[in-house]
Amino acid sequence: MVRLDKKATRLYVLDTNVLIHDPSALYQFEEHDVVIPMTVLEELDKHKNGIREIARTARQVSRTLSDLTNKISFADIQQGIPLPGVGDSSGRLRFLCYQDLIPLDNLEDSPDNRLLAETCRLRAERPDASVILVTKDINLRIKATALEIPVEDYLNDRVFSDSDTMLEGVKIYPDAGERGQDLWETLNVDITVTRGDHHTYYHLEGAPPTDWHLGMLISDSENGAHFEAIVEALTPQGARLRLLTNYRHHAGVWSVHAHDSRQNFALNLLMDPQVDLVTLAGSAGTGKTFMTLAAAFQQTLDAKQFERIVFTRAPIPMGEDIGFLPGTEEEKMSPWMGAFHDNMDNLLRDEHDGTSSWSEEATRSLIGSRVQIRSPTFMRGRTLNDTFLIIDEAQNFTPKQLKSLLTRAGRNTKIVCLGNVGQIDTPYLTANTCGMAAAVQGFRDWPHAGHITLKSIERSRLALAAEELL
Repeated sequence: MVRLDKKATRLYVLDTNVLIHDPSALYQFEEHDVVIPMTVLEELDKHKNGIREIARTARQVSRTLSDLTNKISFADIQQGIPLPGVGDSSGRLRFLCYQDLIPLDNLEDSPDNRLLAETCRLRAERPDASVILVTKDINLRIKATALEIPVEDYLNDRVFSDSDTMLEGVKIYPDAGERGQDLWETLNVDITVTRGDHHTYYHLEGAPPTDWHLGMLISDSENGAHFEAIVEALTPQGARLRLLTNYRHHAGVWSVHAHDSRQNFALNLLMDPQVDLVTLAGSAGTGKTFMTLAAAFQQTLDAKQFERIVFTRAPIPMGEDIGFLPGTEEEKMSPWMGAFHDNMDNLLRDEHDGTSSWSEEATRSLIGSRVQIRSPTFMRGRTLNDTFLIIDEAQNFTPKQLKSLLTRAGRNTKIVCLGNVGQIDTPYLTANTCGMAAAVQGFRDWPHAGHITLKSIERSRLALAAEELL
């Protein structure tokens, strides 16, 4: 909109749609104060009833405000409630309540017009500060501009990728040398190599880099790496690394081979019995579902480590909802499982003649007896034992919803979350607030979890051009 000359002190007045769009918007303005008018609180109260996503989000915002005002005196509320932040630079939350609000001339009484009147009144009372209205309503921004009210769109969640939002799970040292012999000099640590349980371990003595974390891939190259290891133990005085199995050539998983270090690390996480939770992020075409299904069939049908595979995803449409779907639970979920069926067709295709055994009755019976397609709606209350659980499109779940699925894990259960925060289909989640980002950050230092952001792309020229140009 209009370019503003902002003063050192800023007061950001948030519209209701900003809080609905991003419930964590209160914490996104760093050292500046956030103002919530009474009109916004009334609109949140109107939206809170029901089971739709907008109602759940409104209730979440109300709970956040309740937590911030809990055990706070009226005097503290008048002075502004400190918002959690880094150091002493965090701003304050203020409420705006005028009992004698004068409406703007020639404008009817509506929530938008009352919000404009409240912003104008606050601007008149605080000439020392820049009072800025933040809204995602285009028409309201136009009206504010016409009334010479400073206004901005909420842009905090724009153009996010998996790497911007969450850990990559990898540390590349391109100058490590063959077998990583120069890595130890770069890190200034002493190294001891041991073997045990069919694995090679590197014991580091000395302070490891501060950006290392448990379950991290340490490699000397993105492609064609000679040294690839996972951080198994980490202390301020040292670390233990375990060399990875090379799944690039002969040692494939269900005839699936890795093409680079990140895919090889993903297959190691998927096949490791000590890793209970795996999160794979990356854009379309990086092999997330393909490798996960291959690992699931290898461990379920061949190694008999699990009794069944459960595949689920959030049934959220990309566009207009097509309405009611007839049939059983599995039949209702079938239209949402295109990724599952496409990858199954590729996994079972004969490389020599190009045909697929997916249509053969024996293969259908074998797969059908071990694979279950389930809706997340009916997961609460269940305990999944001896199960390989695949949660697709995890970025479309809220943190609370994903927590409900993760707590379904029982004895001998492995959970794999797949997602891409750049393709969130629900309008009430952002790259920062979705369940995928919360799970990656929450399990960052848990020794039985692993995460990797995949980057290798095996896609057509059209798909690559569409991602760059649109």
